[in-house]
Amino acid sequence: MDVLKRIPVREQDAKERATNFKEVCLGYNKEEAMEEASRCINCKNAQCVKGCPVAIQIPQFIEQVKNGNIEEAYRIISESSALPAVCGRVCPQESQCEGKCIRGFKGDPISIGKLERFVADWARENGIKPTPAAQKNGKKVAVIGSGPAGLTCAGDLAKMGYDVTIFEALHEAGGVLVYGIPEFRLPKSGVVAKEIENVKSLGVHIETNVVVGKSVTIDQLMDEEGFHAVFIGSGAGLPKFMGIPGENANGVFSANEYLTRSNLMKAFDPDSRTPIMHGKKVAVVGGGNVAMDAARTALRLGAEVHIVYRRSEEELPARVEEVHHAKEEGIIFDLLTNPIEILSDDKGWVTGMKCIHMELGEPDESGRRRPVEVPGSEFVMELDTVIMSLGTSPNPLISSTTKGLDTNKWKCIIADENNGKTTKEGVYAGGDAVTGAATVILAMGAGKAAAKGIDEYLSAK
Repeated sequence: MDVLKRIPVREQDAKERATNFKEVCLGYNKEEAMEEASRCINCKNAQCVKGCPVAIQIPQFIEQVKNGNIEEAYRIISESSALPAVCGRVCPQESQCEGKCIRGFKGDPISIGKLERFVADWARENGIKPTPAAQKNGKKVAVIGSGPAGLTCAGDLAKMGYDVTIFEALHEAGGVLVYGIPEFRLPKSGVVAKEIENVKSLGVHIETNVVVGKSVTIDQLMDEEGFHAVFIGSGAGLPKFMGIPGENANGVFSANEYLTRSNLMKAFDPDSRTPIMHGKKVAVVGGGNVAMDAARTALRLGAEVHIVYRRSEEELPARVEEVHHAKEEGIIFDLLTNPIEILSDDKGWVTGMKCIHMELGEPDESGRRRPVEVPGSEFVMELDTVIMSLGTSPNPLISSTTKGLDTNKWKCIIADENNGKTTKEGVYAGGDAVTGAATVILAMGAGKAAAKGIDEYLSAK
């Protein structure tokens, strides 16, 4: 075995998977996982842990995998993470734990994400659950939103003995894990639902179809229903658009709506009661992970798909693995291209998109080179569907119905990143509701920090 090279992970063939919604990556088996784990040099001052937003004790769990003791590896991971089977699939490991791995300076970093996924899947298949608190402390905490931030905060508080209730606006728990990320990256019934069951097994209650700010306010939860503290993990579900002419034509979607129909409502299933537009030629505007998810979904629904992005490939914000998978499946990348108008017929349906070529100028405040239009380079792409994937911002419903809760100019809740504390006493917040759209693991890190903050606050009272 070459210790510099990682053990390859099995995947569904690109031609085959482009026609189905089954998971693309098939993961390691026990022998492969043990072999990959044996590449770890078990650093004393492990940088990988510093790169993990929830600080999983990575060398310790990998050591257990190497020795074939998978149950103990799961116990170590679940001390820090409520959703290991999710993180092992959707975390940007290459820029976090694996990006800091010492092995990676010479050769491939350890496949920490794939090992975490293997351990979590093994534990699920063998009926291993996280350990609940020995006793309750009699204090009640409300958690708003059942996405990664809410589930993590709830799980951590329950382990500390709090009585936790999660309020979820949709009819199914999971937040962005169920409505945002497609089945082929994150299976819903097999993986997400089981992770949520694990959180419930710690004693967490989940109430769905409760829109906080409409059905009940935060003040009512605290004053009338007896909750001692509240965590807001309501995400960022408000899509952004470009504001170009023709954008409200039929056949223009936000990636949010498109993915929610497919993922939560299973609209890709021919028997679904929620239809989805089956475009023949689709453009997805944007270059992040959500754009890749929307593009790869449209492809599986039978379309020719173009990613239209105004910068070059180097600046694509999506994970390298996502871009690689999209290309393998046959998605066309129209880079350094920006839409300026959406064209439609006399019935208001999309017929095409007028674009202009871009070139990269000087760097802007994000450090990326700013795209500049190339004069006279306009052209028309013939299309029947356009999906806008330009990011999302928090829905102002909660902040507008809660006195004393301050937000910034982007309508994000202002909260201390060390402990989740907001400007309203007893109210904590974290994840996309605070940062704007970010990653699953950063939301989990924020949920974890807030659980600690809430525990310190309630213990001191």
